[in-house]
Amino acid sequence: MPRALSFDETAKLAAKPLEGSRLTQDEGVALLEGGNIHAMGAAAHELRLRKADATVTYAVDRNINYTNICATRCSFCAFSCDEGAPGAYVHPYDPVIKDKIAEAVGLGATQILMQGGHHPTLPLAWYEELARSIKRDFPAITLHSFSAPEIVHIARLSRLTPREVLVRLHDAGLDSLPGGGAEILVQRVRDVVSPRKATVDEWLGVMRDAHALGMRTTATMMFGHVETLPERIEHLERIRALQDVAGGFTAFICWAFQPENTPLGGIAAGGLEYLRMLAVSRLYLDNFANLQASWVTMGPKVGQLALFFGANDMGGTMLEENVVAAAGTTYSLSEAQLRRLITSAGFTPVKRTTDYTRLE
Repeated sequence: MPRALSFDETAKLAAKPLEGSRLTQDEGVALLEGGNIHAMGAAAHELRLRKADATVTYAVDRNINYTNICATRCSFCAFSCDEGAPGAYVHPYDPVIKDKIAEAVGLGATQILMQGGHHPTLPLAWYEELARSIKRDFPAITLHSFSAPEIVHIARLSRLTPREVLVRLHDAGLDSLPGGGAEILVQRVRDVVSPRKATVDEWLGVMRDAHALGMRTTATMMFGHVETLPERIEHLERIRALQDVAGGFTAFICWAFQPENTPLGGIAAGGLEYLRMLAVSRLYLDNFANLQASWVTMGPKVGQLALFFGANDMGGTMLEENVVAAAGTTYSLSEAQLRRLITSAGFTPVKRTTDYTRLE
């Protein structure tokens, strides 16, 4: 049994990042296993205030899933399906994707987060044409799209390196990459839940290449399935080390695995476990300016609490979300509702772009 730390013991350990020193992996595990939640939250909130003041940022965006056909069929996913299955689709740009973007822009969106399944036959040229078409018709929109595993998959189909794929997509209009597909960056875990998906080294390699090309990305973690607590910290250690080298991550987002309708199944982590993971992430990732609150998976009220456990950003308005919804979790907020949520928690809402440039 892990030893529970007292409030004072937790506060002393959690104060290390506030004093300019780093948590070790063993210390991170100790906090996750037995840290006092109130002491961790207080330290994480103090660190968040030092990095991001008393404002809470957010983006107006839309998630568009261009296809649900996927060759990897990960056991944690309730969204994907096989080619030819009932309900399988590949959205054409015109009219489907174009109309979705036009609607989002009309509602003030500055970003399109576009991801899809690992389609077994779509060529690189299809993705290039999609990006060019979006930039032609919506030149002001930021194309924050295609996760690292998607890049690896497209590279395999094209017999190119991931860096070559990134260069071509960047030239076609891709601006930045979302951090999806990270799950847990420990190969033992990936061999269990997503054996046909990008490896740990491949995910990190795509991010390293993107940063070298001047592209910015986010980093994510999906926890609460088959991983151990030390493996969660190993995940944080890997992205912290990469951030030390390139500094290309704009934000970190963690969320709890949603098991409903998935082959993996299980019980979803609750709000307390989420807040514990978030607080430790803020304390461990001392080189990240921004941590997003995952209200999409945890709900608006836990999203508000997250603002006192290390989060300084509410992510996007998510005018559309399909992947988490397929696992039975559906939360939706308009921009006005999101701003009220931030204000009622005692913070000032500030609309931002994908790279965290403030628009007000």
